[in-house]
Amino acid sequence: MPRNIEMSEDSVRERALVATGEELAVLLHHASTEVVLALLDNPALDETHVCLILERKSLATEVLEEVARRKPLLKSYRIKKSLAFHPRTPRLVSLRLLRDLYLMDLVQVAILPGVSAELKRNAEDQLLARLPQLPLGQKITLARRGPARVAGALLAEGHAQVVPVVLDNPYMTEAQILRALAREKLPISVIPAIVQHRKWSITYNIRLALVRNPLSPLATILSYLPELTVSDLRELAAPGIVPENLRKYLQAEVQRRLRASEKKAGKDAAPEDSSASKQD
Repeated sequence: MPRNIEMSEDSVRERALVATGEELAVLLHHASTEVVLALLDNPALDETHVCLILERKSLATEVLEEVARRKPLLKSYRIKKSLAFHPRTPRLVSLRLLRDLYLMDLVQVAILPGVSAELKRNAEDQLLARLPQLPLGQKITLARRGPARVAGALLAEGHAQVVPVVLDNPYMTEAQILRALAREKLPISVIPAIVQHRKWSITYNIRLALVRNPLSPLATILSYLPELTVSDLRELAAPGIVPENLRKYLQAEVQRRLRASEKKAGKDAAPEDSSASKQD
């Protein structure tokens, strides 16, 4: 390429159509959108060149749209992935490309900061749709790194090898565990794993949900009762909330708290009465 700094944009664009080697490598970083668009028609342009162009975060939307229109380019998974991950790729293009992404690339879309909420949600939907067909090994991998909604779905599936892993998932949330515990049918492996978990077993709202769940071991429930508030105990003791055999324990705990409260109130009042007598 002639080293002429006065070279017009039209001339550079013409060179972009036929450039090879070092000249082509330099033009990949040219600031002009027209020059970059011309590069897309260069027969020497290959997958690596296109991916280098797509690494430019300030790339014009016109270039991204043009790449998306070129079906031969989209036969390359690397190009398709780079286009899907680009922050300036048009919304509809990104949504279309998500359908073709591999499992863990979808996970990246769902958890990366800076990705729009709509794209994250769509990536999660894609992952959830694929769950039933995934082999166990991929489910375990997904349990370690998947986003919250996917982690919640894996928990609800209740596979014995997946549940302990997904409870340690850094994206797992209290809301997802509560949603799983609220299900009418829950695999038997789920509750023991939650009860034994170092983090979720001491979370108040999860303990409350475990008390409500008919599959929870009685011994575990009884160990939680002293830590529940009286108002929650009363609500749980209302007819129809928990089995009758558990209601009596809840009612007994409420009564125990009331007696303890009355006893404490009596002790607090005694010194005041004694002081008043001395003054008389």
